[in-house]
Amino acid sequence: MDPQFAPDLDAYCDRIHYSGPRTPTLATLNAIIAAHVQTIPFENLDILLGLGVDLSPNVVECKLVVEGRGGYCFEQNSLLLHVLQSLGYSVQPLSARVRLGSERSFTPPRTHMLLRVDLDGARWLVDVGVGTLSPTCALNLDTDAVQTTPHEPRRLIREGAWSADDHREPTARLFHQVQLGGAWQDVCEMTLEPMPEIDRELSNWYTSTHPTSHFRDRLMVARATNDGRISLNNRTLTVRAADGTAHKEELASPEDLLSVLKEHFGLYFPPKTRFACSGLNWPGA
Repeated sequence: MDPQFAPDLDAYCDRIHYSGPRTPTLATLNAIIAAHVQTIPFENLDILLGLGVDLSPNVVECKLVVEGRGGYCFEQNSLLLHVLQSLGYSVQPLSARVRLGSERSFTPPRTHMLLRVDLDGARWLVDVGVGTLSPTCALNLDTDAVQTTPHEPRRLIREGAWSADDHREPTARLFHQVQLGGAWQDVCEMTLEPMPEIDRELSNWYTSTHPTSHFRDRLMVARATNDGRISLNNRTLTVRAADGTAHKEELASPEDLLSVLKEHFGLYFPPKTRFACSGLNWPGA
């Protein structure tokens, strides 16, 4: 992390439409998280355009704040890391494995970044970069109880032996879970191990360039709304309400895609923009 970099807090707050207090409290933290995930979309579009992902702090700030774009976990949580530190929070980047849709027997790569915030003697998990299921408030790391959020119920459950100071047996893991349709599903798995800059650079390179990375063959855009979520998975637009009901629409053309990106996510691209993605599979193409 560049020790000389200081984010433009006024520009960031304008970007996420946040005008509340900037004192480092839990209430401020949760308000910033909620505003962030509703305005800065999760997206992997630069990868599909062959532009790559540069994690230089000034580049990330320019893309997500000045240019009005979104990004994926390394960009989203890196930006928030700098913002929270500038506001006076104690923040540490952590590494994790995303487990959405995978069985426990499968071991995904440790290519996810999220944040730990220490505040008033409590520890909080913050993640504005896990796509369609980014938590809309901080999660208390010191409990395994179900936690209410502005959106879906969450919980953090430990597997294996942990001690109070987070020393653990080698196979012990912590799972972030979300409740969907009455069932608990794994979102990601972690050991609370810090993720230094060099590990973030390496994981970002793998995620954005490796031929088997799903970020290279699938278009993904998502953000929270006041009472639900909206997402794009390849050609499928899903608008989900607070009660879990979802309306799905299949896009018919690249022009439809550009229109949806603009209307629902505030992402503007020139009319002839085409995303290199096998998952789009346009009819008649």
